[in-house]
Amino acid sequence: MGSRSTNLRTKIIALLASLIALWAFAAWVTVRDGFNLLGVQALNARVFEPSDPLLQELQAERRLSLRYLGESDPGRLRELDAQRARTDETATALWRSVQDWRTEVPASEELMQRLGELKTELDQIGQVRADVSRKTIDRTATLTAYDEAVDAIFAVFDALGGLDDDEIAKDTAALIDLNRSRELLSQQDALITGAIAANRITVAEQTAFARLVGAQWFLADRTARDLAPTDRARFDRMVEGDAFQQLRTLQDRVLAAKGADVRPPVTAAAWQAAAEQAMADLRGVILAGGEDIVARAMPVAIGVIVRLVLAAGLGLLAVIASVVVSITTARALVRQLERLREAAFNLAHERLPSVVERLGRGEEVDVAREAPPLQFGDDEIGQVGKAFNVVQETAVRTAVEQAELRRSVRDVFLSLARRTQALVHRQLTLLDAMERREHDAEELEDLFRVDHLATRMRRNAENLIVLSGSTPGRAWRRNVPMVDVVRGAVAEVEDYTRVTVRPLGEVSLTGRAVGDVIHLLAELIENGLSFSPPQTTVEVRGQLVANGFAIEIEDRGLGMSHDEMAAANARIVDRSELNLADAARLGLFVVSRLTERHGVKVQLKESAYGGTTAVVLIPRELITTADGAGGFDGPPAAEPAVPAIQSTPADAGAEPATASGADGGAEQDDPAEPAPPVPEPATQAPRLTPSGLPARTRKRQPAVAGPTTELAVVERRPAAAPAPSAAAEPESSPVTDAGLPVRVRQASLAPELRHDQTEADDDAADDDDTARAPEQVRRMMSSYQSGTRRGRTDAARLLGGAQGAGGAPADADEQVT
Repeated sequence: MGSRSTNLRTKIIALLASLIALWAFAAWVTVRDGFNLLGVQALNARVFEPSDPLLQELQAERRLSLRYLGESDPGRLRELDAQRARTDETATALWRSVQDWRTEVPASEELMQRLGELKTELDQIGQVRADVSRKTIDRTATLTAYDEAVDAIFAVFDALGGLDDDEIAKDTAALIDLNRSRELLSQQDALITGAIAANRITVAEQTAFARLVGAQWFLADRTARDLAPTDRARFDRMVEGDAFQQLRTLQDRVLAAKGADVRPPVTAAAWQAAAEQAMADLRGVILAGGEDIVARAMPVAIGVIVRLVLAAGLGLLAVIASVVVSITTARALVRQLERLREAAFNLAHERLPSVVERLGRGEEVDVAREAPPLQFGDDEIGQVGKAFNVVQETAVRTAVEQAELRRSVRDVFLSLARRTQALVHRQLTLLDAMERREHDAEELEDLFRVDHLATRMRRNAENLIVLSGSTPGRAWRRNVPMVDVVRGAVAEVEDYTRVTVRPLGEVSLTGRAVGDVIHLLAELIENGLSFSPPQTTVEVRGQLVANGFAIEIEDRGLGMSHDEMAAANARIVDRSELNLADAARLGLFVVSRLTERHGVKVQLKESAYGGTTAVVLIPRELITTADGAGGFDGPPAAEPAVPAIQSTPADAGAEPATASGADGGAEQDDPAEPAPPVPEPATQAPRLTPSGLPARTRKRQPAVAGPTTELAVVERRPAAAPAPSAAAEPESSPVTDAGLPVRVRQASLAPELRHDQTEADDDAADDDDTARAPEQVRRMMSSYQSGTRRGRTDAARLLGGAQGAGGAPADADEQVT
């Protein structure tokens, strides 16, 4: 299972390593035979060849030493000294050849040990030589000392390695044993030569001679059975020859002579002639056998060389070829696999997202063009490439189908949202008409609440439109004061009584961004209200900064952790497609979409009170100041365009109804028909707004069923006097739809008294923490209705009248889609 996780290069390297290891083993076996051959050749040339002359010289020195001990001729000592010099010379040549790296490298540890023992024995010969020169040693001890040195040379011969061939090794061992037989004959020659020189043979010498003769013939007969056929034939001819027959006769004579200090039964000339000829013939058989072994070892050596060439040379070439082919094949496979991988990554990271993005923009996508088939050949990798071609074509086709499906679903949602928006608009229009006709304060209060709920429903419908990627229908042609924009946003939330709006200054917002900014602020204000305790307030404040206009919405709730806040800010700046799995953060997605349209920036940060502060930065190009800087090109939109915030649900609910005229592409309701002109007191000059409409001055009342929350009201300077055409018309008192005059409280009082009474009422209202009586609420709502109707009548008269304009609203106050 572990090999499946390794890459292709590792597997190929492992195979090549196995192949190289196998070749190295085979090459080593063959090279070892070659090294063995070279070692045998080196040891034969540097050990065996110098040792054989040393053996001959030691045998000659031994014979002369025993002869010198047998007679007192000084001339024999000079001859012995000359032989000793020749022996030392051959020994020196042997040590010079042995003490070389060419001998030490192929030599075994046993061979080096045997050579050390030989050197020790040769060093001891020096003392024996001195004793022989002084004749302080007998012939038997001298023979034993020289025999030990010669045995050390034969031990070196045994330690020499041979070829890895059983027949050759067997024949070589037989020849070495035959050479030992010659050594026994040489010992006999030395012993008899010494006895003849002394003209007597002791009992010890007789015993030694008998032992040597028996050993010599026993070893010769045993070795003859192990010789090669050619060597056996030579040996048989040698044994049956005259020299060996004469030697055997002389040996039998010596063995027959028994007794203490008897004279040798053979003469020196006869023994020397027979012994030297026999040893020469035996050496000839040994040398001939060695030449045959060398001749037979030649094919073995040639075979070793051939195997070395084949295994080491051709095997190395095969390994190199395998490595080259493997690397070339691996590179080709890896290159094809890399192409396949790059194609897969390109499909997953670039092409599919590009196709989905283009489909999201509504572009047509050709599947065959977006998923062209890739050519990978006809091998196994090519078959995988063909399978990948099918996969990428299927993936692109599926992406196209899924995008079309999402677009269809989005269109369905958009259609449903548009229908809901149209129904809500009709509902708001109907509620507005009902509010105009209703005079009952309690019924009016319920109508205002329904109006407020419908306004919130409209925002929810706009949320669906935003989520579907479209733009809501509400829009303004002219600039709107920022305070009205904020009040309009506050009017679209549920607990608007908990919202405190601080002074915002004389700043206006470009009409094309009014609807989206109102929607954006409403979402953020509602979040602040939802995640804060009901007894706390949400504060909205704003000021003009270097990069635009900054609005801060601060709540005093539980706040958010750093991770949650970072995730929320990331969600706001994220422009990716809506993830339906994250349905809990749809509000943030709506905010993200609204900020994307006009370049508005929204950032959440921790509040000093422990809650959360949302900072909304509106770009400079969307802001117009009171002095005409920026995009300011005229007076702001009319008051009905954006609802004003009051402290009671009834007051706040009435204004959104007037702002619901243009929604989802529907037309705004026509202004109410102006009532017949009724003369008004000259002292009641109406106070006008900057847009030229009469301004209403009402006393803020606490909520009916809740604690009073006072909202900041931005005061405006009175605008210029009304138009002459509007001022020239006779003033009239407000009347009902039936034409009856409407009662106005304290209308007949002097201004001073009316002012005092207002202050008294204000003080009473501030001190009154209990709910108002029903009669008081009815009077208040009736007064509010009368003032609203009178304001609409005055507005219609100032703008030319509804009848003069053909019953259509003026352009300056109309919301367009």
